[in-house]
This record gives sequence, C-alpha cells and structure tokens, in this order.
Amino acid sequence: MSRIGRMPIAIPAGVTVTIAENNEVTVKGPKGTLTRVLPAEMTIEEKDGHVVVSRPNDLKKMKSLHGLTRTLINNMVIGVTNGYEKVLEINGVGYRAAKQGNKLTLTLGYSHPVDMIDPEGIETVLDGQNKITVKGIDKEKVGQYAAEIRDKRRPEPYKGKGIKYADEVIRRKVGKAGKK
Repeated sequence: MSRIGRMPIAIPAGVTVTIAENNEVTVKGPKGTLTRVLPAEMTIEEKDGHVVVSRPNDLKKMKSLHGLTRTLINNMVIGVTNGYEKVLEINGVGYRAAKQGNKLTLTLGYSHPVDMIDPEGIETVLDGQNKITVKGIDKEKVGQYAAEIRDKRRPEPYKGKGIKYADEVIRRKVGKAGKK
C-alpha cells in the first residue's frame, strides 16, 4: 500500500475543498483558489475535515497514481494557506537584477539586458540587487518560473558566477595550472 497515498490530508481552518465530477478538485483558501483535474481512476472523498484518496486496484499504474494524487492535493492545500517561495542568488561582478512593475530586468554579462515578465499568479521580490524571491500559491508554477530565471545564466563551476538557488551547492573545479 502507498504510504503517502494512504495518509489523509487535514483541511485547515479557512480552507474549503470541493470535489466535482471527473475528479476536478478546487481548493479555496486565504491566499487564493487553485483548481486541478486529477486522474479519474482515483477515488477522492472528504470525510470529517480530511481528504482521503483511495485506488481501485493494485496495478502498478494505480499504485503510482495513488501517491501522486494525494501529494498534488496536499500541495494545493499548502499553497492556498502558506504559499510557496524559491530564493535565487545572483553571483558575479556586474551581475544584478532590477524590478519595474511586473517586469524583471537581469543584467548578466550579455550585450543586452534580459527582460522577464512575471506570469499570472507569480510575484518576484528583490532583496538588494542580487537576491530574487519567487512567490506564489502554485508550487509547479513557482518552481518552473524560478528554473526559467536560473536558465538565463546557470552557475559555472570555475568562478561560481551565474544564478543559483539559495540552497544549491556548486561543485567548484580547479582551473588549469600556470607555467612555472
């Protein structure tokens, strides 16, 4: 049995979970509303303040969908209560970020500035010129946008220049030895 799939999801105060036909789950909370269509094979039901996910049989596909479905609903509940955030750091001489309205302008050593517009439901906050915090209620969108920002200039192993996640460790390499 899926250990994660079996666990009931507690619904905090101020959050409502609605389960429509075709397993369309809507979660409303203090930070917003999230809707997602989940696999139709799973049985999703609300029992006394908890959401319970169960599977029809023990086929390998059903087992894998069981834990996934439960985790997706749990991420929606966490998103509308606390929200998600990812912190990115910019390292490098002359590398910096600026924000104007919903437009993020990155100066990353290219011959041109890189402009990025915040997607709907996602907000970027600057802390100084080299710390970007991506915030939102949808875990998937926050992670995707943070990855897109990081892709503009990935960290390199010799000097560590580029955009990295705050909790990411860059494996440093030794440059080539000089002549003696």
